[in-house]
Amino acid sequence: MSPSSIFFLLILGSMVDTKTSSEKGSLLYPYGPDQGDKTNPKLDDGTSEAITLSIPFTFYGKTHQTAFVNNNGVISFDEPVRQYTPDPFPLADGRPFVTPYWADVDNVERGDIFYRQSTDPALLGDISQHITQYFPESPFTATWAFVATWDHVAYWGSKSDKGNTFQAVLTTDSKMFYIILNYWDIQWTTGAASDGDAETGLGGIPAHAGFNSGDDTNFYNIPGSQTDAIINITTTSNVKVPGRWIFRVDDFHAPDVDPPQMDNCWL
Repeated sequence: MSPSSIFFLLILGSMVDTKTSSEKGSLLYPYGPDQGDKTNPKLDDGTSEAITLSIPFTFYGKTHQTAFVNNNGVISFDEPVRQYTPDPFPLADGRPFVTPYWADVDNVERGDIFYRQSTDPALLGDISQHITQYFPESPFTATWAFVATWDHVAYWGSKSDKGNTFQAVLTTDSKMFYIILNYWDIQWTTGAASDGDAETGLGGIPAHAGFNSGDDTNFYNIPGSQTDAIINITTTSNVKVPGRWIFRVDDFHAPDVDPPQMDNCWL
């Protein structure tokens, strides 16, 4: 690749995403203050308050009533996770959590982190339709959802305008429990404190996406995690919808998917 091509791709990757929630199409479910979302504090390595789930959520066979939306791309159960550099799974330290995109987010510099619990019929209808479409052998009618969205968030130490937008949805019909991960726009992989490049947000120890039960046997790493290829997670999927991953998590079974490719990576 020529130097001019590399420069063009880096400029393209740093463009600011100005679309609103409603303009971001069907991949992201509606989010933001107009949806009644709460917003996380602007705080380095911060977290939400302890969230009492109105419907207890079953994850790897254990039921949880409290969750935290952690700024660094983690939804944890029972206790917050403030760590900014991801560790490879499994982490057998008893901490169960979901990592939509575990990396050193800086929402003080740029971006917002939203969350809400919902029984809105329109939202639940869309979720039910999607899960039943992808898993027709198990018809699903959602009765509750928890939506967390990281909207154009920066990386720590950023010297660019790059921001990542991604979303995690926990949902249930009271019998089956699913997590949906949506990746709309991923422009960086690593904060400067994780040995990333402050100008590009690349290199160092890249972001991790997946699930950790807290023991040494039950976990899942989305292909590309903690490699440079995680930048392309918007093009990968286990349900043939680029940027969307869906998992049944009460009795977790790892999907069989192809690893991501590096052909279009901004490196």
